[in-house]
Amino acid sequence: MNLNWRPSKMIRNHKFCTTYNDVRKRRAVALPYHLPPNKIAKPLILALLAFCPFSVFAANTWSYHQETDKLNNRTYSLARAPLPTRGLYDNIRLEIVCKDNALQVVIDADSLIASQGRTFDFEYQIDKKPAVTIHMKTFPDSKRKGYTEEHAKRIVDDILTGQSIFIRVNTMIRKVLSAALPLENAVEPVKHVVTDCGLSVPDSAIGESPYSLAEFEQDFAKLPLEQQQRVLSKIKAIIQETQKALLPEK
Repeated sequence: MNLNWRPSKMIRNHKFCTTYNDVRKRRAVALPYHLPPNKIAKPLILALLAFCPFSVFAANTWSYHQETDKLNNRTYSLARAPLPTRGLYDNIRLEIVCKDNALQVVIDADSLIASQGRTFDFEYQIDKKPAVTIHMKTFPDSKRKGYTEEHAKRIVDDILTGQSIFIRVNTMIRKVLSAALPLENAVEPVKHVVTDCGLSVPDSAIGESPYSLAEFEQDFAKLPLEQQQRVLSKIKAIIQETQKALLPEK
């Protein structure tokens, strides 16, 4: 390693967060692979964390925001989904919005969807449940951004029961835009927006992952032998009662 190496200029780069120019070699060098000597490595790592945008670390989670409409100066709230994996899906942003006390589900795409104020088909699928098709409408001032108020509450309730959502947008030029988005950490931001609109979320709409056999076996193995016997006895009683309930009446 060249002990006389020193960074001459710091550059913002969202792919690597921070890079340095090696003037002598006249090329950009990514910091994670070309660290200077140990004596100055720690300050440079701290600088890397300071200059790296927060969005790089929080890019894969839902978030809650309050913003101001530039036209009427009114504040509105929204829950914003992370962007889909780049290269695998289209660049579509999904948002749950409370604006003027109206709940909306909004999509924002980089590609053309339809002319301003026109309806288009929007499909979504929660986990492996059957897909649902609804009509959305583009905003009066946008061809790439659409919304629905009519079906917003239904979509929100469905989102709160799942682990992932797959969306598909049928555009006016017969091109289909698609994206898969995680629903992990979506509950709190989405509930916050729904509450801002004066609506309630039933407990049944907040889904939990079903208790799997693998999880049961793992938890069961942690119990003392005596408690294991008690659990097995209760399970046996439940199974027997269930079997009796399923028998046809004579």
